[in-house]
Amino acid sequence: MPLNRRKFLKKSAVTGAGVALAGAAVAPSAQAAEAVVAKGGRKPKRYSLTVMGTTDLHGHVFNWDYFKDAEYKDSAGNAQGLARISTLVNAVRKEKGRCNTLLLDAGDTIQGTPLTYYYAKVDPITAKGGPVHPMAQAMNAIGYDAVALGNHEFNYGIETLRKFESQCRFPLLGANALDAKTLKPAFPPYFMKTFHVKGAPPVKVAVLGLTNPGIAIWDKAYVQGKLTFPGLEEQAAKWVPKLRSMGADVVVVSAHSGSSGTSSYGDQLPYVENSAGLVAQQVPGIDAILVGHAHVEIPELKVTNTKTGKTVVLSEPLAYAERLSLFDFELVFEKGRWSVESVAASVRNSNSVADDPKITKLLKDEHDVVVAYVNQVVGTATETLTTVEARYKDAPIIDLITKVQEDVVKAALAGTEYASLPVLSQASPFSRTSEIPAGDVTIRDLSSLYVYDNTLVAKLMTGAQVRAYLEYSAQYFVQTAVGAAVDVEKLTNAGNRPDYNYDYVSGLAYDIDIAQAAGSRIKNLSYNGVALDDAQQFVFAVNNYRANGGGAFPHVASAKELWAESTEIRTRIAEWVTAKGSLDPKEFASVDWKLTREGTPVF
Repeated sequence: MPLNRRKFLKKSAVTGAGVALAGAAVAPSAQAAEAVVAKGGRKPKRYSLTVMGTTDLHGHVFNWDYFKDAEYKDSAGNAQGLARISTLVNAVRKEKGRCNTLLLDAGDTIQGTPLTYYYAKVDPITAKGGPVHPMAQAMNAIGYDAVALGNHEFNYGIETLRKFESQCRFPLLGANALDAKTLKPAFPPYFMKTFHVKGAPPVKVAVLGLTNPGIAIWDKAYVQGKLTFPGLEEQAAKWVPKLRSMGADVVVVSAHSGSSGTSSYGDQLPYVENSAGLVAQQVPGIDAILVGHAHVEIPELKVTNTKTGKTVVLSEPLAYAERLSLFDFELVFEKGRWSVESVAASVRNSNSVADDPKITKLLKDEHDVVVAYVNQVVGTATETLTTVEARYKDAPIIDLITKVQEDVVKAALAGTEYASLPVLSQASPFSRTSEIPAGDVTIRDLSSLYVYDNTLVAKLMTGAQVRAYLEYSAQYFVQTAVGAAVDVEKLTNAGNRPDYNYDYVSGLAYDIDIAQAAGSRIKNLSYNGVALDDAQQFVFAVNNYRANGGGAFPHVASAKELWAESTEIRTRIAEWVTAKGSLDPKEFASVDWKLTREGTPVF
């Protein structure tokens, strides 16, 4: 019988979450091959082990789109949610023998849907006698063995993360999440599990958890002076030999870090953001890596370790519980020790199964509460607003974000020495499908516009710095010669830059000449109808991701901070609309920028 969320807490506490060492698994199945007597002597012992993995769950328990108030659908036919993963996991355990399997996750668990927002902010898990986090409930019920910390685990502050940790029946691992004062791990670095094999010594499997160095930038307000996040390669090189010396026969890394070797934060940190491939290449003694953070699907990637010549197998399942990675290990016992003979990785698709009714029943109440919450009407819109063309045209729906931010910052700085400075405001087209329909406007309509839990910061910038900022942003467009056909599907995302790293800046007027090379595209830049003065000072209203260096935009991270808050921009938008009662573009929309080619508008 599923436990309700309040009862779940008590049971979780008894099991002692956060412990780095777990007890032994019980008797193996027939897969743990018996010794066979054959001509010429005994065959060596063999053992088959399967490690399952998810990553970047981002609060997806059900195949439900809270922003559309409907079952989740996409053009690829994907399905989402831990309820589906539970069904896949049950099938693998039945197929392989539960005692021959391990279930891991590579982080970004407690942020990403209205479900997770609700239990962090509206009915917070940190309140006295508060609820048990839906993700803790689901993952406990499914039987996760260990989970690596993701960067989004820190979005709601350390208190919320620690409360979530206390509610989990599995450890949250982070070998490179260190206490800033002692430089000792602030979370368990590893997890170890023993698998018994009939007629042979047990197999010891170690799981090393590594998180993302970018946390130091992205959640600076919460972690500065408290936690520090050195590079994954450095910490793996420190811990893997220790795990081997402790008797680990198999070493698996669960890393909240992509495999590409790239970073989004320029030279702000000396540590690589997406370094899972480098860890495999540089650190001897690793057999497999469960990859996270990048939101790409990699069924199997083989990397050769440069020091040993051995193959390390990587796999990254698609985010939002759309895929489950499987690492199938074959081990052989020879010369008094177990060794990994082979590793093969593959993925299973959540769209191939139905929800596990156990998970559905367990979390129905929480789901229903959040559905009711997001469907609250907070105002009315005079016309439909959409992000469909927001990547390449100045769209009123994005102006709504910049207007709200401008108003909040002006109110916050009233009465200060900066109150007389003009306020500019930044926003990005996060989604290509957001729509605020004419008529009733709900919290889910507004939440779909601003899908991230970003907060607002005010920075002091000069005209010259803003100009450089806009030039950097304009790199998003593919250079398109005068007279060449314009295909809007091929016009944006130059250099694979994501939509969330293209910024509008309101309060100025400017053209973006896409016929020019990147770096010399901003034309006719003016403030109040006059050419921009490079020396003029502005207050820049900007989200905390960008303010802390996310996207590596110039000047903003190092600019003087005038004010910051912890209330989400999404909440500020809902408050603004609620106070107005009506959402009329005449009150917030303006055409500040347009795409041109040598002075001629593209659209």
